[in-house]
Amino acid sequence: QVQLVESGGGLVQAGGSVRLSCAASGGTFSSYASGWFRQAPGKEREFVAHISWSGSSGSTSYGDSVKGRFTISRDNGKNTVYLQMNSLKPEDTAVYYCNAWAPGNDYWGQGTQVTVSS
Repeated sequence: QVQLVESGGGLVQAGGSVRLSCAASGGTFSSYASGWFRQAPGKEREFVAHISWSGSSGSTSYGDSVKGRFTISRDNGKNTVYLQMNSLKPEDTAVYYCNAWAPGNDYWGQGTQVTVSS
């Protein structure tokens, strides 16, 4: 059983930057692919970024709305996944969720709020 705890959210002005962290415990974190999703009020959960498990050289992918602005990375030694968010826009306002996935296992954190003011 993997537990995920997100941190780093808060209030930021448009054009600013925030780094989210997702700390994992209770499992072999490096065996899991990891990702970030977000959900704004009244909207469905949206894919933000994904990073593969360490065995496949940490390949990444991004949602179209964040490409070129957000960067996902992981530090398996610290059991942590990061999401560096730059050039933030008001439409990036949402609760951001961390996810860890392996065949037969799918874990989610509780989410962290990011609010971007215009």
